[in-house]
Amino acid sequence: MGQYIGVDLHQKNTYITRVNDRGKVLEQINLKSEPEIIKGFFGKQPESSQVVVEASGHWYRFYELIEDRFPELVLAHPLRTKAIASAKIKTDKIDSGILAQLLRADLVPRAYVPDREVRDLREILRYRASLVRFRTQVKNRMTSVLTKAGLKTPTQNAFGVKSFKYLADVEVRPCYRLEIDGYIRTIGEMNKEIEKSNQVIRGLAEKSEEARLLMTMPGVGAFSALLVLSEIGEISRFPDAEHLCSYGGLVPCTWSSGGKTRRGPITKQGSKWIRWILIENSVHAIRKTRRFGSVYMRVSKKHGHNAGRTAVARAMLKSIFHMLRKKEAFQDYPASSERV
Repeated sequence: MGQYIGVDLHQKNTYITRVNDRGKVLEQINLKSEPEIIKGFFGKQPESSQVVVEASGHWYRFYELIEDRFPELVLAHPLRTKAIASAKIKTDKIDSGILAQLLRADLVPRAYVPDREVRDLREILRYRASLVRFRTQVKNRMTSVLTKAGLKTPTQNAFGVKSFKYLADVEVRPCYRLEIDGYIRTIGEMNKEIEKSNQVIRGLAEKSEEARLLMTMPGVGAFSALLVLSEIGEISRFPDAEHLCSYGGLVPCTWSSGGKTRRGPITKQGSKWIRWILIENSVHAIRKTRRFGSVYMRVSKKHGHNAGRTAVARAMLKSIFHMLRKKEAFQDYPASSERV
């Protein structure tokens, strides 16, 4: 007799419901979310058991605790699960029970579970992204201080070598001197850490045939290529380019009623990382290719600059789909193309 285990996972506590193949509740238990306790509980469960957990911020650690015994963990898509089984009364006990019953009925809307290699790659890439984000925050704070102190750097780049040398010697009040010196040191250290991560990322990209393939697209470097690949996982899980664009949250919302269809802004659901990096890289793709430049010109004339960049990001993702499926390098429109 098989059993189905629904897990409502939280940072401090984990509520678990076990049901049999007839839907009868065998056990409902509230455990502390400590590694030894979680491993102890699941170590006693039959290996034929099926386990489901919602894709929350803690599922990575939970999965790594039990994946040796239950490698086929079912990761439930939280938004779609809610749409199927919403309840007016919501508790951890009810949530775990709903997950177990949905799993038994094979109604769980499943999310992608990347393997450990992909998860580790994501950690490296997101670490690098977080460093850049923190550095930007420090730069913004330093810019604010320079404005209050009435300082103008000798070059347009306020964070270059010449500007830092000037700011290190210029006379300012002690409060501003403390801040400026601290921000200069912090930015310098963060630059070193970012470069360390860049070296690791470049090495990984050189070893990846798919990454080298994506890097033939103008605007896509080692970091961008690996980030997109780590979010996609296996390209075979997407039947066509439109499904991949939907996963990237780059398709417009659509409302149909009474024979009329209305389109709105992009859904912004799915992988925020794919959406972010491709919109960031769209600027380079627009400048360096006829293919994406023509997309931008057509869309921006009617809907504006931001919509144009989003359309280019979507076109880039469609090209990436075909590049990975066909294992072909990027090809731009020829100079004589009438589509330009």
